[in-house]
Amino acid sequence: MKIDLHTHAKLSKASDFSQTYYEEMVREAMDNGLHALALTEHFNTRNFDEVYQQLDRMFPYNGEYYDAGGLKIFPGMEVDIRETGHILLIGRKEFILETRRQLNDYTEKGAFIPFDDLMDLAEALPLLKIGAHPFRESTPLHHLDHSQLQRLDAFDLNAKDMYQYGCEANQDQVQRFAAKLGKPVTAGSDTHQCLQYGSVYNELDMPCETVAELKHAILQGAYRLHVSDSLPLQVKASVMLKKLMKQIIRLETAPGIV
Repeated sequence: MKIDLHTHAKLSKASDFSQTYYEEMVREAMDNGLHALALTEHFNTRNFDEVYQQLDRMFPYNGEYYDAGGLKIFPGMEVDIRETGHILLIGRKEFILETRRQLNDYTEKGAFIPFDDLMDLAEALPLLKIGAHPFRESTPLHHLDHSQLQRLDAFDLNAKDMYQYGCEANQDQVQRFAAKLGKPVTAGSDTHQCLQYGSVYNELDMPCETVAELKHAILQGAYRLHVSDSLPLQVKASVMLKKLMKQIIRLETAPGIV
């Protein structure tokens, strides 16, 4: 089973969820050979709950994942922590929404939840916890105490960071860091639009029907990381397209523009 463990449904935090836009995302994910993905939308995106309300109308949900025409979409979210850094949480929809409700007072910059408090929330539920892009200059994780980082299940090999810092250099850096902590590394495209799907993914030895099975496979090392030779081109095109789409949206919503 080929799965991308770091994806987004919206172009940006400030944009609204679009059914048409996400249906295009799903088609592109499948065209790139993916069988599953984790939808890790930012926890403080505009109208977070609306994302899952819309998905409920779009696709059947079996208690573990949405079935988008054969593509499994596992619920999740990406959470900012006070110390700086992002944590990916993946689990059943009710657990993700419950955790999000408990973060209502922590959505603003300067008031994010402390790492240890977030881990307390996440460990009370059967969630997969992944440290996102641990060496990204703007939102690193490597500065946290190792005893704190031990509470995570894995670390994110991120397509955006591989493009920015060099594929081999970033992969080696993340792998060595995770190995020191005795943790696995998982791949995530971190895409906000369709062109980045397939740039990196995880190939599991067997299909997973639950997040518990997914977590077990990762902790047991029953998967392989795949990095596409076209990653630099895919991410560069993705960045350029995202910038262009944001400019178009600004023009369309500007006063006096019809």
